[in-house]
Amino acid sequence: MPDLHHLLLFIAAGWLLNLTPGPDVLCIVRHALRGGVRAGIVAGLGITAGCFVHVAAAAIGVGALLAASATAFNVLKWVGAAYLVWTGLRLLFGRADASPLAQAEAAPPGAPVAPRRVFLDGFWTNVLNPKVALFFLAFVPQFIAPGTANAAWVFVGLGVLFNLNAIPVNVGWALAAAWMARRASVQRGLAWLDRVAGVLFIGFGLRLAWAAGPVAPAR
Repeated sequence: MPDLHHLLLFIAAGWLLNLTPGPDVLCIVRHALRGGVRAGIVAGLGITAGCFVHVAAAAIGVGALLAASATAFNVLKWVGAAYLVWTGLRLLFGRADASPLAQAEAAPPGAPVAPRRVFLDGFWTNVLNPKVALFFLAFVPQFIAPGTANAAWVFVGLGVLFNLNAIPVNVGWALAAAWMARRASVQRGLAWLDRVAGVLFIGFGLRLAWAAGPVAPAR
């Protein structure tokens, strides 16, 4: 593992990267605004689970395949872009009564608002973004000294640390969004939230579709 100085630098860089708005952050904020802190945290846990998939894939060489093979990268890129655009279109043109907020209002008091669906939304938003896999290949190795013994296990350890460090940031986004949702001015604008989120998701999808290669992903 890196020494303490480089480990602290790795943690700080990870926090800064996780604060960068992107599809993952938007997913957390959207669910927290609609369903409260719990929904935002569940979405964040789904995103964290998706990141673990990328770490495991990179450790067994799938990430390297994406970096080396234009075909493999393009296949996953177009699948991910299609998912983001589909999500955006569903939000943009979906019925108002199908939104998470409407479902929460219609549910019996104390009934959960489909946490499994929220979790899977966060999970697939992250897993189907090939830039996340390529990001781990570009970012994590910078903190592994050349010639390190068991470099693959060090990579896994750093990837797990990165994902665990992202949890407080994701919870922070959920808390901030839920706090905003309690303000009257925000509540009056919730009817437009799905539309705005839809446009942003479509934009993220198009941006991913036009990506030419590995760059640090927006979360």
